[in-house]
This record gives sequence, C-alpha cells and structure tokens, in this order.
Amino acid sequence: MKVILLADVKKVGKKGETVTVSDGYGANFLIPKGLAKPSTSASQKELARDNAAEEARQIALKKEAEEVRDRLAHINVEFKAKVSSDGRMFGTISTKEIAEGLEKQWGIKIDKRKFIDKYPANAIGYTRLKIELYKGSQGQVVGTVNVHISEEK
Repeated sequence: MKVILLADVKKVGKKGETVTVSDGYGANFLIPKGLAKPSTSASQKELARDNAAEEARQIALKKEAEEVRDRLAHINVEFKAKVSSDGRMFGTISTKEIAEGLEKQWGIKIDKRKFIDKYPANAIGYTRLKIELYKGSQGQVVGTVNVHISEEK
C-alpha cells in the first residue's frame, strides 16, 4: 500500500514522503492515527501544492533573515557595567540580556538560543557575537551583532 506521510514516522519516513508499507500497517495504524493518507492522484497533487507553498514560505523567511542581517551590521547594542578598580568588569552580559537589548534599543526580536557564540560578553569595549538568523532548505543566514559595553559611572 502506498501512503503519503503526514508526520515523521520512525523507521518509515519523513513528513511529505510517499512510501510503501504493508496493507495492515497502513490501514490499521498509520491512516487511523492521522500519520498518513492513501496515495492517490488527488493527494499527490495536494502534496505538490503544499510543497510549493512551503518552498515559497522558506524563501520569504530567508529574505527576512537577510534583511535583519543587513540591519545588524550597522548597529551597536549598548550596555553599561560596573568596573573594579583594576579595570575588570563585574559580572557578564548574557545572550538573554543581549537579545532583550536588541529588542528594546532597535526593535529587532531574536531568540537567545539563536546565538552561535554561547559565551557571554564580559569585557569593556566591543564584542562581536554571531547569530543564526535562518537555517532551512534554502541554506543558512548568519548575522553578527556588535555589543558595546561601557563603564558605568
């Protein structure tokens, strides 16, 4: 029996694939559970239409990520930190604080888990951190955010 998978099924295939399974497995498990549907000419056309829509969505997401990358190249996220007498900074600026600073100062919303460089900014001056803005079927878009930490007086 040929079926189109509606979700990833372990040891069978990934969502959107057309696979051949035994009649009993398809009719008694996959189809009733909503994990697959029978492969017909109508369902194949629907699958092709869905794939085209997903491809268009991925292209739009990549374009949006490239615009954000271009904006990030020209901005600095500013922070103030306390400094000891010997010039070392107390504490660190975490990726969560950097993401919040980007949203407050520039209106750019980025998830803190998208930072490739996991280390926190812990020195006075400029720090550059890489952010994975998009990863998908269209490739990968990586941006760089400049973090400026100055001494709090």
